[in-house]
Amino acid sequence: MLVSYSSSSEEEEESQASTKSQICSPKKEKGSFPRPKKAKMEECVSKTRLPLPDCLQTMFPDEEDRQTEDSSLHGGRIRSFKHERGNWATYVYFAYHPEEEFEELLEELLSASTSHGVALTAQEEFHLSLSQTVVLRHHWIQPFMKSLRGGLTHSKRFVCSAGRLRVYCNAERTRTFLGMEVFTGHAQLLDLVRVIDQTLTEFQLETFYKDPSFHVSLAWCVGDLTEELKEITQELQSLVDGREDGPFLLNLDCAELRCRTGNKTFRFPLET
Repeated sequence: MLVSYSSSSEEEEESQASTKSQICSPKKEKGSFPRPKKAKMEECVSKTRLPLPDCLQTMFPDEEDRQTEDSSLHGGRIRSFKHERGNWATYVYFAYHPEEEFEELLEELLSASTSHGVALTAQEEFHLSLSQTVVLRHHWIQPFMKSLRGGLTHSKRFVCSAGRLRVYCNAERTRTFLGMEVFTGHAQLLDLVRVIDQTLTEFQLETFYKDPSFHVSLAWCVGDLTEELKEITQELQSLVDGREDGPFLLNLDCAELRCRTGNKTFRFPLET
């Protein structure tokens, strides 16, 4: 026996026609005047408008995801300033690319500090800062970089070395760092800081420290453990000085100054 079925498209058309007739055909009431055509159209549109899908409602949240402020997702680290849309954390630095010997030494330092109850976490990347971390508005970025590039026009490349361990703690006392302090190239670094400070002052931002201790941070821990780290610094320093080939020196080729703002990195090659 053959049975004839209506197609899905036919059923949809009939259903849509029926729905439109029910929604868009206003009932006439006795003694009432017909409403203007515009009012009828607005009522029709409002009744037939579909709800916005949840995926689109959550695509553009009014506030940043709270996870960005959750310190447990960042190894316990706490922001120095609250993140706000349009604000870009910015700092100027020289990058250091670790050698194999440096990586071996760092492992020994971490192991030794852990044995004394101070668990340090190695830095994800290594650099020598020439500014504090400041906040740039997005529309300041290009003029800021232009000013910085202009000030560095005649700056020349050089080499600096570090070899003495020192303990540092941030201003909020939320993180403690083990760093290696620079002992050569200090004068050239100060000259660059003066140039960078001029640009920072131009944008009314905080300048660098008056008497800076230039260093490369090696590792960190949460909280203020300054005293605990200082107590074992001499032992850790013996690991730096007692290498088979003599004391380890961290040599940094200062050929390209960098400025990181948010997820962007600007590079400023220095003259040879």
